[in-house]
Amino acid sequence: MKRKVQPKPETLVPPEILEQAERALSPDRLAKAAKCSVCGADTTVLADEPLCWVCRRLKISAWRETEQQAPAQE
Repeated sequence: MKRKVQPKPETLVPPEILEQAERALSPDRLAKAAKCSVCGADTTVLADEPLCWVCRRLKISAWRETEQQAPAQE
């Protein structure tokens, strides 16, 4: 017995557009790839300081804690 040939699924986006989008993304990813300055994980440079998403969240949380504690000390 042979398997029935499966029809190719219809794509919503033409392959040419997908190829063009992949080519447009690849240089950006490679050019901005960096290591986190805190933990060394792979990251993209979004700001002046290269931080991974975990370290960036920890930094933001620390800022919020500092801002909340300042009025309580006055």
